[in-house]
Amino acid sequence: MPARQSVRPIAARSVVEQVTDELRRAILSGALAPGEQYSLRELAGMLEVSFIPIREALRSLEGEGLVTTSRGRSVMIAPLDLADLQGIYRLRRSIEPDIARRSCALLTDADLDELDAAATGFGDHSHGMADIYDDHIAFHLALLAPAVTTWENRVLTTLWRAGERYIRIGIGRLDPDPAEHHRRAQAHVDLVAHFRTRDPEQAATAIAHHLAHNEQIALKALTP
Repeated sequence: MPARQSVRPIAARSVVEQVTDELRRAILSGALAPGEQYSLRELAGMLEVSFIPIREALRSLEGEGLVTTSRGRSVMIAPLDLADLQGIYRLRRSIEPDIARRSCALLTDADLDELDAAATGFGDHSHGMADIYDDHIAFHLALLAPAVTTWENRVLTTLWRAGERYIRIGIGRLDPDPAEHHRRAQAHVDLVAHFRTRDPEQAATAIAHHLAHNEQIALKALTP
């Protein structure tokens, strides 16, 4: 079969994908507030679509732990659960330090220079956590990328996305304090410095401390 006939053209993004992405964005940013309940009619009206893509999108979002759907025509935005936050970080601490041990020897000097520049950029006072979250995930993935397997990447991405609401809402509350932006940048610059040593244990310890510190900041910000 000629290649032209066996390769299918790329289709435009489906309505379901667009609806899923927009609902996820609204939930992660807090625009659709934790614990709030919405009817499918309300969501369809907000997005100006039919019920069908809303139902499909909600199935995906329920699998991500972001919503709980009822048998009727309503959905509840998953409440923030501090036990879930602690569980997410517990899993991250069991995985990331081990990958860091391997990755620190594989990153090139050029890789580390790029990570240093990205880390410094986290101190920009005009950008809050909601603005830089995707770059923040990209930074941590790049720091571990040389040693990450396909399955580790999938697990880490799931954990990072699961924790996104907590970080955006929790740490984001600290954004008005200019000192928080400096702390955020310095913490990531320090991570890069530890990886530059090429010492596996130093890199692993730095990642573990970074995660523990971020967990405590998020817990403090979210605790009434």
